[in-house]
Amino acid sequence: MIHSTAIVSSKAEIGDNVEIGPFTIVEDKVKIGDNCKIGAHVTLASGTILSKDVKIFNGAVLGTVPQDLKFSGEETTLEIGERTVIREYAFLNRGTKYSFKTVVGKDCFIMAFVHIAHDCVVGDGCILANGTQIAGHCSVDSGTILSGHVLVHQFTQIGAFCMVEGGAKIKRDVPPYLMIAGEPARFSGLNKVGLKRRGYSEDDIQKLSDSYRTVYRSGLTTVESVEKLEKDYKDDKQVALITEFLKRSKRGIVR
Repeated sequence: MIHSTAIVSSKAEIGDNVEIGPFTIVEDKVKIGDNCKIGAHVTLASGTILSKDVKIFNGAVLGTVPQDLKFSGEETTLEIGERTVIREYAFLNRGTKYSFKTVVGKDCFIMAFVHIAHDCVVGDGCILANGTQIAGHCSVDSGTILSGHVLVHQFTQIGAFCMVEGGAKIKRDVPPYLMIAGEPARFSGLNKVGLKRRGYSEDDIQKLSDSYRTVYRSGLTTVESVEKLEKDYKDDKQVALITEFLKRSKRGIVR
């Protein structure tokens, strides 16, 4: 059902059983999957792609031109995965020619007043709490929770299954499985509660704890830590998530 006051381009692609609320604007080249529910006063700008079962609440603005002075009008996209919920007044930009897309995965919960800038990639099952602001070119891997009013510097990477305390300012990369707190933001232990909720065993958690003892407490450099972990935990996929992250980090990791 499309409300009579909504403005929907004839060039938009609308799936089955879609609801579009009053005064919502749907521009050209927007794709809306089946069973999506879009509230009132929402803007879906050109290049926005919603998978099925997405819910967008009142006042959210999706897919607008990136806040990047280098942007020159190239065709780019904002892609939202299945069953993701985007709450009131969230603001998500589409990509630039750097990657040509901004991506939010499936089953995410993006709370009110969150900003996700151009060329970001947010993995599946992430929670971004009220007021969190993510600058351009960042990545947030699957299963991570950013509490309220977290600030993330451009080009920063945050690994999978992390928990970041409210108000934290993230300026360096955050490896997987960690808790981050304080100002400046620091490593404050393994995200044990989150890992247990996701089915990690006590042995798994102990192994990851030992791995980070190597990274943070052994006196080794990051490169030396990676070499030791790859030797000690050869073919272990959980530890490999740590070592692969450390190898691709460009900003250095939180300490």
